[in-house]
Amino acid sequence: MDKPNIIEYSVFGRYALFTDPVSKTGGEKCSYQIPTYQALKGITESIYWKPTITWIIDECRIMSQIRTESKGMRPIKYGGGNDLAYYTYLHNVEYQVRAHFEWNESREDLAQDRNENKHYDIARRMVERGGRRDIFLGARECQGYVEACSFGEGKGAYDGMDMSYGIMVHGITYPDEAVREEEKGKMTVRLWNAQMKNGVLHFPRPEECTIRKVLRDAKEKRFVPGQNFRGLQEFEGGELFGFAKDFG
Repeated sequence: MDKPNIIEYSVFGRYALFTDPVSKTGGEKCSYQIPTYQALKGITESIYWKPTITWIIDECRIMSQIRTESKGMRPIKYGGGNDLAYYTYLHNVEYQVRAHFEWNESREDLAQDRNENKHYDIARRMVERGGRRDIFLGARECQGYVEACSFGEGKGAYDGMDMSYGIMVHGITYPDEAVREEEKGKMTVRLWNAQMKNGVLHFPRPEECTIRKVLRDAKEKRFVPGQNFRGLQEFEGGELFGFAKDFG
């Protein structure tokens, strides 16, 4: 990479559910107090993503006070019918996020798509337009909204405060993003000791997380030009997403 390729955005919504896995066993989900690295990565990928790149979440600033709200739910039972449960959501959330992308070195089959300027320009425009796909704050029922911002602007709810949230899930390493040799071809869960410094979460890189557990063997999806991937052809010649010929 020749450039930092950093994007900064604000994401907000009425509700968020960054599920603590411990709360899933009883069927009553309860949110972490702060977003997980994996949730923020998913939001960033909804703004713009291709398998050629990997998004790295650098920092997350907590802009609104942490509040929770419980709701009575009727989740569908696997055996049919409905059950009764209480879900605990975060209420009225807002975060500032700083992230950058790097090449996915595991994707040698997509090396021809490593056009740094193209990916950065598209990502920046997608931030300004609120993302390419719908934004969800941890769960599909929690709609989120994205706006461009300058990281650090405005007043955060926890500026000047340090807090510890203990051991929590950092994210999942999938086979096509594995850096460690012993985790290639496997799905691995990562945990970290979450710390907020001056109102900001400074995430370690995925490969830097020391608490890890391999879940199972898994295969990476293959992308074949002309079949399920178009690469550079998508924007060649000034065409509109490769469909200009359809508007002639």
